[in-house]
Amino acid sequence: MSTLNTMSNTAPAARLADPPEPPQSAPVLGVPLALIDYERTLDWIEAAVKSRHRGYVCVAAVHTVMACQEDPDLRRAVEGSDFTVPDGQPLVWALRALGHKLSDRVYGPTLMDKACARAAETGQRFYLYGGRNPGALAQLTRTLRLRYPGLKIVGGYAPPFRPLTEAEEEHIARDIHRSGADVVWVGVGVPKQEKWMARMRPRLETPVLIGVGAAFDFHAGLVPQAPAAMQRLGLEWLFRMAQEPRRLWKRYARYNPLFVAGFARQYVRHRLGR
Repeated sequence: MSTLNTMSNTAPAARLADPPEPPQSAPVLGVPLALIDYERTLDWIEAAVKSRHRGYVCVAAVHTVMACQEDPDLRRAVEGSDFTVPDGQPLVWALRALGHKLSDRVYGPTLMDKACARAAETGQRFYLYGGRNPGALAQLTRTLRLRYPGLKIVGGYAPPFRPLTEAEEEHIARDIHRSGADVVWVGVGVPKQEKWMARMRPRLETPVLIGVGAAFDFHAGLVPQAPAAMQRLGLEWLFRMAQEPRRLWKRYARYNPLFVAGFARQYVRHRLGR
């Protein structure tokens, strides 16, 4: 595990802005998904930071939705978030099939990219929690700072691949507090990141926590992203499985057919008005 050096930040007292309104949402297999785009998500983050609202945002693919069917703790964590954005293209198609207007998905890695670009202008301070190891976290930090000059990454922590002790979680909470971060980006994968955000939310004064899964690996250059055409066709899962077959084939072989069958039932009920 590793902790990046943090910077102490003390801002003068000022009148806080009004907290942001949560976006509208609609359920897919019982999981509420926000009807929102990138710009409105970024605006919500900015409003939450300005108002010092304390919340968290989940980023859901089909895997997340299906895991919620079997894991009550994950479902509670997702439902306890301020909102959950549809990261997977099949979820966008599902929402459109149910009659909801949605221009595009809110893909976690792209959301993080766009947030970094805006933060380099606004001065928002980021903390990075995740990474495969300390070296991967350091690589991610360097990459983002080079890509976005002026971006303030005020700390980071690469957790071990085991449950954290109470003392370790207390250390992390203190480190995040000392950093003065406005946003904590969490990249430890589903379901750990959602449960971590739900568990740590009451202990952190940082306004916003956002779980973005594999975005850390993508931006650090450790794992390639699927070509844009495959992403548009909803075939990102196939590309990712080809990259990491031993880790991912069971996930997709199990959850993809279950999602298709489950949503087909939901769609029929929707069409029948039930």
